[in-house]
Amino acid sequence: MATEKRAKMHSANLDFYYGDFKALHDVTLEFLEHEVTALIGPSGCGKSTFLRCLNRMNDLIPGIRVEGSVLLDGDDIYAGRMDVVELRRRVGMVFQKPNPFPKSIFENVAYGLRVNGVKDKAFIQQRAEESLKHAALWDEVKDRLHTSALGLSGGQQQRLCIARALAVEPEILLMDEPASALDPIATQKIEELIHILKQYYTIIIVTHSMQQAARVSDITAYFYMGKLIEAGPTETMFTRPKNKQTEDYITGRFG
Repeated sequence: MATEKRAKMHSANLDFYYGDFKALHDVTLEFLEHEVTALIGPSGCGKSTFLRCLNRMNDLIPGIRVEGSVLLDGDDIYAGRMDVVELRRRVGMVFQKPNPFPKSIFENVAYGLRVNGVKDKAFIQQRAEESLKHAALWDEVKDRLHTSALGLSGGQQQRLCIARALAVEPEILLMDEPASALDPIATQKIEELIHILKQYYTIIIVTHSMQQAARVSDITAYFYMGKLIEAGPTETMFTRPKNKQTEDYITGRFG
């Protein structure tokens, strides 16, 4: 009998404001361990804002306000005692456009470890190799680890950014449209990688592609105008959504 998966993270009655503008309304959603949750919805519906609430990336924007809570293993990440650097180590992020540092491939992956105070060269070497293997990039770069990361193709750069996020051993991986800047072959590699990575991590992905959500996710959550309209098992969401609005979006009647 399959054991029931536990919630690794969940938001409860989350409201988010940019100044006076309320961007998220009362969002309650849980993310199960070792599952991929896809956040879908039209542009400007709040899905990327919500994703960035999950590791407090929005804190960097002046004038924001958060109400409600986000729990990681039962601890509220917005509580005063939460160490934000440690939070972002545990909840890693991969952005829409590949953003490698202008350093060598190896130094890109080692960066987070060094920032976290790791000095053991053998350990850094080992973690860098493991992370590149996890990101399905090792075989392509093992002979040029000390060349510039900027010489890699777009798809390779994005997998390098994934390796960089994995090097510090996060528990959750946030992905904000990680394949939207890539060609179809590179996109397929990223999607195959997501299937492998969920064995080790809880993954939350924002995607503008419903086909991608259908292919990679276990759970799909549909956002509209800052509200979570509906969430459920991906197959159910795409074949028998409960909400008429969800159905209209998924079948392409609007959005």
